[in-house]
Amino acid sequence: MSYELQALIGTLELLTLAAAEVPAARVVPLAQGLALIPVTSAVLAALQGDGAVPKVGGGAGFGWHSDGFELRLAAWSKAGPIACVEAEYFGGSGTQRAAVWEDGRVVLGPLASGEFEPVPEGTPISRALRRLGASVPPGRVDEFDAVGLAAHRSTGGWAAA
Repeated sequence: MSYELQALIGTLELLTLAAAEVPAARVVPLAQGLALIPVTSAVLAALQGDGAVPKVGGGAGFGWHSDGFELRLAAWSKAGPIACVEAEYFGGSGTQRAAVWEDGRVVLGPLASGEFEPVPEGTPISRALRRLGASVPPGRVDEFDAVGLAAHRSTGGWAAA
């Protein structure tokens, strides 16, 4: 079974404001007052800016960011923290990346975990969610599970939700 996700995560209020600037963006509510915007190709094109080319090696550790993308995240983060997350798994192994912007700058990350790497403080996405205020109630595995990120298995699935 595979799982892949490229998304922005923040409070529902913040992402609703952000999505108003990006017509292709769709805000999907999560648990604990959070929400996500699936970063589809249309959203990514809108966020890249005026023909900006993605950075070699990726901005903030992501292969698909451009300076324009990061400037937009920095601007939005002045209204509240916002995370950019990426996950790709197949058959139980895979990778995660996450970074959190707040007050116009990166305050967490970029974090990355590769296949079979230990994650003593939690996975990059769980750590980013924790920074956004997510917690793990009894009966939940981690922040990823607690906010409901397992509800869909792909960025496209989230976009269609």
